[in-house]
Amino acid sequence: MDPGPAAGDPACSPRAPSTTLRRRPVPISTDTSRRGDDGAPRELERGAGEARQEGGSMASAPGVEEQAAVAAAARGRDDLEAGEPMSPAGRLFRETHLNCHIVALIGLGAVVDVAAARAGLEATLVRHPRFSSVQVKDDVKNKNAKPRWVRTTVNLDDHIIFPHLDPAATSANPDQAVEDYLSSLSTAPMDHSRPLWELHVLDFPTSEAASAVAVRMHHSLGDGISLLSLLIACTRSAADPARLPELPPAPRRAGPVHARPRPPLSAGLAALALWVWSYAVLAWHTLVDVACFVATSWFLRDPRTPFAAASEGVEFRRKRFVHRTLSLDDVKFVKSAMKCTVNDVLIGVTNAGLSRYYFRKTSDTNERKKSQKNIRVRSALLVNIRKTPGLHALAEMMDSSKNNGAKWGNLIGYVILPFHIAMHDDPLEYIRQGKRTAERKKTSLEAVFTYWSGNLIVKLFGMKHSSLIVKLV
Repeated sequence: MDPGPAAGDPACSPRAPSTTLRRRPVPISTDTSRRGDDGAPRELERGAGEARQEGGSMASAPGVEEQAAVAAAARGRDDLEAGEPMSPAGRLFRETHLNCHIVALIGLGAVVDVAAARAGLEATLVRHPRFSSVQVKDDVKNKNAKPRWVRTTVNLDDHIIFPHLDPAATSANPDQAVEDYLSSLSTAPMDHSRPLWELHVLDFPTSEAASAVAVRMHHSLGDGISLLSLLIACTRSAADPARLPELPPAPRRAGPVHARPRPPLSAGLAALALWVWSYAVLAWHTLVDVACFVATSWFLRDPRTPFAAASEGVEFRRKRFVHRTLSLDDVKFVKSAMKCTVNDVLIGVTNAGLSRYYFRKTSDTNERKKSQKNIRVRSALLVNIRKTPGLHALAEMMDSSKNNGAKWGNLIGYVILPFHIAMHDDPLEYIRQGKRTAERKKTSLEAVFTYWSGNLIVKLFGMKHSSLIVKLV
């Protein structure tokens, strides 16, 4: 999603890259000859070319995964042709103040084989209901008219983009060229007359990849979990190009408090009392978090810091994607030593980075003040609220049954995550504080409340007022 002001130095204002978009035609048919008169996908062809990458390859031949996904989509073909109504979350992301995109950069171990990639996209991505539909309103003049998803013909030349960058810039500093180009995507509009997704091929080497592909899709298509599941379904294993990459095993955790079953009577009175107490804590923490969320929507604000936007309208300005590459092995080592999770470590690292940045920008050299000062900075964090968290097979996500706990779409809620700005002599203190913050949020239904309350506000007050309320958070 388009980020807010970058956590990096704001003095480094974004430089406008010399970019003009050009589309390179490739002699591969993109018509609908493999669809019937009704637009329904026919049996997928096999034996298309392969685009091998480091750790995987672009999908070139459909497997059981795609056939199951297509079958699930075909079951609702009649509804799709008439137009499937957009969800409240999808409609919310269409509003001017919340016109969000998801931008992901994928580094590859080899140069992109465009022909094979196109063949793979035709067999997978183009057949997905969301990625082959446009948003249509029956009555454009009626502001209360609800948009629908209507199937259309996809021309890959409109979605695979080859930006023309300055060769001198890509040779001198390719990483900066990629960063500048991604920054330009944060304000570039999308054409709503065609499906709202794009693949930007950056076919030059960087310090970390032989080439890269920037994926940009409108947030109304789905959330990050949906996008990851779809991208995995579009790839193949490097060891066996006919096989999908294996999904990581589900983490063995106790799960959220509200999902834990009641202990058996044989466990004893103490176990039963502990279970009841956990629900009491859950109710209290949820009440406090909901009150804080409502207060933030109306009047509660954080103190003025360098992280705050300088003026209104920052959501319409260019964003800069500032990142650092971390070793996942190092993160896991700290996780094991501190007996916490990867997310706890990342929260602690973010807290430490924000603290160092704050004191560097404010030129506060008093070490005693640094240790005593505790400035609260809060961030709105999106949380996956599916019953079964983690990545899922695409066919499972496209299953429209009511009991499906891994549905495709925008199944996300908000939580307000506090960061405490302070300097500690022991760097592990940031990890401990991050762990306490994360564990506190896990014993609350704040994310579930914000999701369902958002849907309720949309129904009661309409889309315009709902977007303004969400913007205040």
